[in-house]
Amino acid sequence: MTSLAIVESRADRASEHICDRLRERADWTERTDDTRPDAAGGGTYYRTDRAELRSFDGLHIELERPADAFDCDPTLLVFASRHSGDTGPLLTGHFTGNFGPAEFGGEPDALAAAAPNALAHLLEAFDEYAPAEYEVGMEGTHHGPTDVGCPSLFAELGSGDEQWDDPAGADAVARAILALRGVDPHCDRLESDTLTSRRNRDTVPRRQVVGFGGNHYAPRFERLVRETDWAVGHVAPDWALEAMDHPTAHRDVIERAFEASDAEIALLDGEWPVLEETLADVDCRVVGETWLREVDDRPLELVDTVEAALGAIEDGVRFGDRLAASITVIDLPTALLGTAQGIDPDRVRTIVEAHTVAFTTENGGSRVGSRAAVPETDATEADAHEPRRTIVAALATVLEAKYDAVRVEDDTVVAEETAFDPALARQVGVPEGPKFGTLADGEPVTVDGETVSPQRVRAERTDRFPI
Repeated sequence: MTSLAIVESRADRASEHICDRLRERADWTERTDDTRPDAAGGGTYYRTDRAELRSFDGLHIELERPADAFDCDPTLLVFASRHSGDTGPLLTGHFTGNFGPAEFGGEPDALAAAAPNALAHLLEAFDEYAPAEYEVGMEGTHHGPTDVGCPSLFAELGSGDEQWDDPAGADAVARAILALRGVDPHCDRLESDTLTSRRNRDTVPRRQVVGFGGNHYAPRFERLVRETDWAVGHVAPDWALEAMDHPTAHRDVIERAFEASDAEIALLDGEWPVLEETLADVDCRVVGETWLREVDDRPLELVDTVEAALGAIEDGVRFGDRLAASITVIDLPTALLGTAQGIDPDRVRTIVEAHTVAFTTENGGSRVGSRAAVPETDATEADAHEPRRTIVAALATVLEAKYDAVRVEDDTVVAEETAFDPALARQVGVPEGPKFGTLADGEPVTVDGETVSPQRVRAERTDRFPI
């Protein structure tokens, strides 16, 4: 069972106000710890269901292993804190550590254990409880402490005197902290056989990445947390990477970022070629934002199987709605697919997504390509072709918007229509040009004083699409 430790700093009035609201918001039992000095979390402290609150004299950034002060053997520790900056009313969260020199607490080149899943939940709670005038955001990793004793994060009220004294802002932070009771600091990894229904955020856990680059308030990484099923651990913004200096000389802190975030995947914001070279020697996978968004909550072993069979996500492979432990690659009928996309490309994409695990794309991802992966089956050969037949039948219905009659035969889709025939138009003396277009649109034209109706220049046409 998760147990939440909450740190109050008497040197931080925003922290005191937040914790005052915490004490009002929950049913706490007041206790006394005579084994520790009051200044170091002893004396009067508070317990409630799955949470413990202790007060310290020093600023949060100066504390060393504050988790040791708690009786609850915490699995997650939250620093209730102020945020300072020229950012207006802001509720924010971040992890602690130093990718380079230790200017504000902690040790240089050291990172505290992060809590990516908890930060994602904190942002959601901030969104729910923040007063209307407050923005909500996340920051890159900065300042101490670097040795907390368990996974931790800062929950901050900012960004100046007015907000630090604001009861509504302090209450919002307090409620968000209480919402972390029972929240695991880390996301569980999806195993290859975890093929749950897609996009169910109540049952599909987030995965975790480490971020490098970007500005201090990390908007790219925040969007990733908010819009996908990925969580983000430590983030080294541009300024932290510059303070770190040459990445190769600081490989230990880069490796620590993955260890402390319980992550194996890195996302870079910006161009950092030397860092990329260093990451190539670290046991991690460097991916792009497109890869993360496209993969989202899918089992990673399935993603690897799809990329090996169809090609890279960066090269246009996209995922459908089906999940499977194993896949079969099929070819889609190109002529039928091309004609259907010319009629209704959005509907075609919906059809292919609904019946495939993944598929190739063309034209920068805007059009469905000619190959797809479908769930592999141990059934008869006829049943094994069922996904392809289903896709063909659905694509055939798209043609009905253009053709008068469409039918699916054994190896062909046959589409029939009565349409404007340029040869017939020329025979009755209609000159090529705008009048061809008028007749094709179903309107009559006049040639040398004679009216030519669209019916006179229409002919039956049959198109066949091999499948």
